[in-house]
Amino acid sequence: MAAEPVKPDDLAAVKEEALAAIAAAADLDALEALRVALLGKRGRVATLMQGMAGLDPGERPAFGQAVNTLKGEVAARLQERREALRRAEIERRLTAEAIDVTLPGRPPRRGSLHPLTRTQREIEAIFLRMGFSVESGPEVETDYYNFEALNIPRDHPARDMQDTFYAGADIVLRTHTSSVQSRIMERQPPPIQIIAPGRVFRRDSDQTHSPMFHQVEGLLVDRDVSFGDLKGVLESFTAEIFGRPLPLRFRPSYFPFTEPSAEVDVGCVMCEGAGCRVCSQTGWIEILGCGMVDPNVFTLAGYNPDEVTGFAFGMGTERIAMLKYGIPDLRLFFENDLRFLEQF
Repeated sequence: MAAEPVKPDDLAAVKEEALAAIAAAADLDALEALRVALLGKRGRVATLMQGMAGLDPGERPAFGQAVNTLKGEVAARLQERREALRRAEIERRLTAEAIDVTLPGRPPRRGSLHPLTRTQREIEAIFLRMGFSVESGPEVETDYYNFEALNIPRDHPARDMQDTFYAGADIVLRTHTSSVQSRIMERQPPPIQIIAPGRVFRRDSDQTHSPMFHQVEGLLVDRDVSFGDLKGVLESFTAEIFGRPLPLRFRPSYFPFTEPSAEVDVGCVMCEGAGCRVCSQTGWIEILGCGMVDPNVFTLAGYNPDEVTGFAFGMGTERIAMLKYGIPDLRLFFENDLRFLEQF
């Protein structure tokens, strides 16, 4: 069947429809689909060329030229519309992503020291002002330095109090930083005046205990050191750490490495001794243990217990921080909750 001849009016109709469709294209995807529909091999303009077979030979050159002109005009309008849509998209994105430089900036969140770090540094600063030095030692310790050098032999019942983590037959995670005192006395002659802050480990976990916690041990060894000297140091320390003088109470107790030994209570910092839930209505809160160094510990360190005396004390950093800042639950220190930590 012969192709139906096309008319000049067909070109005008195709042009009008094409230009209207191009102007109405809403986005680049729609415009690309329209390009294929108009200028593709089977597009609307290509079908015009197929109708030339029905024209007289003399009419064909002029019609072909007209179709090519239409094709060029459609292509030009497509390119114009493409550029217009691209500019509109850029404007839209610039408007949507605009930054108002007149607005106040958003300051970055600043970190701060953990309350345990703050408390430990404050404790260290207080004792440094008293003339103590700060010492450290290994957290993975030998049985000898952790126990035997502190007058706690293998069959001593006090070992049951420690709930020790064993890493081998004679290797433990230290249960107290008193092991640092053992090492210092072994390598250094008196006088000694040190504190030993650090992490310690025991098998215990509840609202007031953690398997890993922090201690500060203190040791002073010299000639003619008395229990009165110990009381004076602890009274000065508690007054500074809590910001005011507080009454102290020394209760007889037992520790293998000190004799005599005492538990130290401080007047409740919450109720000022009137009695509250924190102090169980007693007006007192236990904060540390202390005592005069046992002569056996001096002998094991190579000191002559007839020539030197000394005292030792140990406190939990978490305990001090909880009382200082009014923190009710030990576990808050280790949960990394920013709502808690940002208060410090």
